[in-house]
Amino acid sequence: MAAPRGLRRHAAASACPLLLAFAVLLALPGLAAGVTRRYTFNVGMTSVTRLCGTKSIPTVNGQFPGPRLDAREGDRVVVTVHNRMSRNVSFHWHGIRQLRNGWADGPAYITQCPVQPGQSYVYDFTVTGQRGTLWWHAHLSWLRVHLYGPLLILPELGVPYPFAAPYKEVPILFGEWFKADTESVISQALQTGAGPNVSDAYTFNGLPGPTYNCSSSKDTYTLKVRPGRTYMLRLINSALNDELFFGIANHTLTVVEADANYIKPFTVTTLVISPGQTMNVLLTTSASPSSQSQSFAMAIAPYTNTQGTFDNTTAAAVLQYDAPTPPSSTQNLPLPALPRYNDTSAVASFTSNFRSLASAQYPARVPQAVDRRVLFTVGLGTDPCPSNQTCQGPNGTKFAASINNNSFVRPRSALLEAHYQRRYAGVLMANFPTTPPHPFNYTGAPPNNTFVAHGTRVVPVKFNTSVELVMQGTAIQGAESHPLHMHGFNFFVVGQGFGNYDPINDPAKYNLVDPVERNTVSVPTAGWVAVRFLADNPGVWLMHCHFDVHLSWGLSMAWMVDDGPLPNQKMLPPPSDLPKC
Repeated sequence: MAAPRGLRRHAAASACPLLLAFAVLLALPGLAAGVTRRYTFNVGMTSVTRLCGTKSIPTVNGQFPGPRLDAREGDRVVVTVHNRMSRNVSFHWHGIRQLRNGWADGPAYITQCPVQPGQSYVYDFTVTGQRGTLWWHAHLSWLRVHLYGPLLILPELGVPYPFAAPYKEVPILFGEWFKADTESVISQALQTGAGPNVSDAYTFNGLPGPTYNCSSSKDTYTLKVRPGRTYMLRLINSALNDELFFGIANHTLTVVEADANYIKPFTVTTLVISPGQTMNVLLTTSASPSSQSQSFAMAIAPYTNTQGTFDNTTAAAVLQYDAPTPPSSTQNLPLPALPRYNDTSAVASFTSNFRSLASAQYPARVPQAVDRRVLFTVGLGTDPCPSNQTCQGPNGTKFAASINNNSFVRPRSALLEAHYQRRYAGVLMANFPTTPPHPFNYTGAPPNNTFVAHGTRVVPVKFNTSVELVMQGTAIQGAESHPLHMHGFNFFVVGQGFGNYDPINDPAKYNLVDPVERNTVSVPTAGWVAVRFLADNPGVWLMHCHFDVHLSWGLSMAWMVDDGPLPNQKMLPPPSDLPKC
């Protein structure tokens, strides 16, 4: 079906913002409630030119970024994927819980075998109890650098936002552009053991903008706005390997949603967003901009503490006010003041603002009692260099990454199918360590032996278990943050801090009243984060770092959640067109 028209808000002044929001949502075109929305993904190669270079990239329906999917809470979404490439592919609907329906979740070799060249697969899922900004992306190797797009979920028909309705809603996807072929980049890195080459530019909706050499005005994203209006920017960090600062010169942003969960609003001039995360922010334009100031720069730049190389550039886009005479040039607009690339204190200050709405309509259902406590160390490590080659990782080794010193090995068949058939031998081991096998001073001097273990290991969990998971960053190969994404669940971020987690004193500082609910959280640089979730979704669910370089090095694991006793607590049977390996 054709995507509905833009979610435009013709909002006059109103004494009752919530009534206005109610009226506007009722009037949205093409989005009746509780219906089936069908989309088709033709996946093929398309020639795209950026930075004066043309290359052939994977696209959906010839679009880069890919098409926008619109739905309402309660809708059924059916996406038919036809793979017309010469390589395998699969798609993940990032943040959709996929209740009992892991077959539609998408990570290759976890919930499905990939869709092979010339084959098709239908992703069929229902959006249950969720509304807000999510996104979709490929989930195999580094294909998501080009294969991604927004997945926008409106509230049920007649249900207003918990804030005044914006005049217009605008999805903005942050990304990365590589001049080189990204599959060759990661393939070479895995072969040599070195860190991969970094991107050449960051992008706004696929466009690098005016700060890069050989990037013309047509490669600059421009958001045209009217004075005195409120716009809701649906921000998505679809970058491959970088957390990003974002700001708009001379404007403030009010954050109202995180990972498709409403939060208590707070206002900032700069925000930071990790790969995989989404945020809805309200931007209110000046009621009377001066004739000399009709255009303002929007900018993104990296946040990182890596000891390796990274793309230390700034991408810009343009916020342009409606004016009788458009500006002659937007090439030299002053950039917003963003924090320095390694400003961890700015990140911590921003992160501390997030609180769930925790209202009667949108309660924060934080598990108050815990059935099972798990401690994961998260970080880098090394593998020994094979005897017949020279490696370019630390001290002649190969880079690796792990959780509790286990570097995940991708299976040759899908874990979910093996679990459904109770056919585990030779596919997975249900012995993933739930505490660090070799305790050490995690944020201090690294141990002498930094080699990791390898295995396709999962953590088995009984249905309806309340889990507290503490993720502890390590300083092996340098301390840096790690954005961890959990499939199949949201979780509540009940605590975080720097240094080593203290199981005696730190829990007393937890927020169990209104912690933010997310699907992706960054483990702080040289710190820890504690989350709680209820294992009420049977299936096999991947959890991984959303830096794809770390995912490629093995920084992932899976939760294997048993069926419950009731019929509506058991996995659905697999679809008839489930791909074969």
